[in-house]
Amino acid sequence: MKVDTNVILTHQEIRHKLRRIGYQIYESNVDEKEIILAGIESNGYIIAKKLKRVLEKISGKTIILCKVIIDKKNPRAEIKTSIPAETYTNKSVVLIDDVLNSGTTLIYGVKHFLNVPLKQFKTAVLVNRNHKKYPVKADFKGLSLSTTSGEHINIVLDGKNSEAILE
Repeated sequence: MKVDTNVILTHQEIRHKLRRIGYQIYESNVDEKEIILAGIESNGYIIAKKLKRVLEKISGKTIILCKVIIDKKNPRAEIKTSIPAETYTNKSVVLIDDVLNSGTTLIYGVKHFLNVPLKQFKTAVLVNRNHKKYPVKADFKGLSLSTTSGEHINIVLDGKNSEAILE
């Protein structure tokens, strides 16, 4: 049986969405000297790297990247970050993922960062699916999309061939 696929965001549209999210992050951190972009491993981290480039161009602020390693099949397992907690203590942190579906990954990521005092904490996703199991929201989102629970969104971040696909 063939699965229908639809491109919901083209490469150019993803670039525009990330630029807009970058401006929103900048506006909410206008008084900060440093911003920590904490990308959830794989696509969330790739998006964080892209947002870092946007923010460095528009803000002149110090942008620190942090990779957040979460076992998505077992999110209760220990969560690790590529930088020590002291680096983001009392700082502004933005937790980033590609798709907010049930909220499981994002809520466990949020829980990890609550172990240290933060000045400000926000979340950002490229696509918000509106299928939340947990009370978590994206402060910054590229696209909100109501889908059926049987549909899947695949984000391909491959150089100049990036796209978001509804399968």
